[in-house]
Amino acid sequence: MSNKFRPHVLVLPEDDANRQIANGFLLEPSLRQRNLQILPPAGGWAVARDKLKAVHLPELAKFPQRILVVLVDFDERLERRQQVMGDVQGEICGRLFVLGVFSEPERLKAARGRSYEQIGQDLAAGCAARTDEAWGHELLAHNAEEATRLMAVAGPVLF
Repeated sequence: MSNKFRPHVLVLPEDDANRQIANGFLLEPSLRQRNLQILPPAGGWAVARDKLKAVHLPELAKFPQRILVVLVDFDERLERRQQVMGDVQGEICGRLFVLGVFSEPERLKAARGRSYEQIGQDLAAGCAARTDEAWGHELLAHNAEEATRLMAVAGPVLF
């Protein structure tokens, strides 16, 4: 990432599997990589939520060009997105996105027969092409609305 005052995307992964998926996203040839930074794994969805509140919400307020994607395992709980976002409201809510595998990345890796990085690359290619083939997998389909919202905001920054 080159400048905090220009449009950019930060990715906060819950764990190493989610970090690897995010790294795969970087393999998409049409991606403007300097506009995307993947942070170190938080160490669990609750830790990611706490870091969001303590560190990243104040920074989102300070840097209005920043977009934050939090990658978490949903652990088969649709309420996980709300648990992470909490009571975030207003303009910041439009730049904050919570995405993840409905269960856990290990199940998606087994179901797709692809590495985490390959899965991330498939997701990025789908975003670049504006298709939802990769995002339509049953373990990712719950992200449809959030992914659409993300691409409307971050698509022009990334591709």
